[in-house]
Amino acid sequence: QVQLVESGGGLVQPGGSLRLSCVASGSIFSINRMGWYRQAPGKQRELVAAITSGGSTNYADSVKGRFTISRDDAKNTVYLQMNSLKPEDTAVYYCNAGLKKDSGDFNRAYWGQGTQVTVSS
Repeated sequence: QVQLVESGGGLVQPGGSLRLSCVASGSIFSINRMGWYRQAPGKQRELVAAITSGGSTNYADSVKGRFTISRDDAKNTVYLQMNSLKPEDTAVYYCNAGLKKDSGDFNRAYWGQGTQVTVSS
């Protein structure tokens, strides 16, 4: 059983910062791409940022220069540092990981349960 658990969400004022964490646990052989997605009310889920096992990153245009994704493979953890937050960043943020449970497994996508981020004065 594989589980992704996010933490770090909350209420923050515009211009503030938050750091999200996502820990993958369970039977894991290797983790490939890890990413953060978000979904605002009435909108589709969208990619915020992703990082490969080699450290390559990509970001949504709306967060470039403000958000930074990183990972600690020793801890099976991915982070999202969010600075200069705006009200339009308000959403549920979901962690995603492509991983294998053993050497013969296919690379499968797993999701966390989501953490709420609210940016408001």
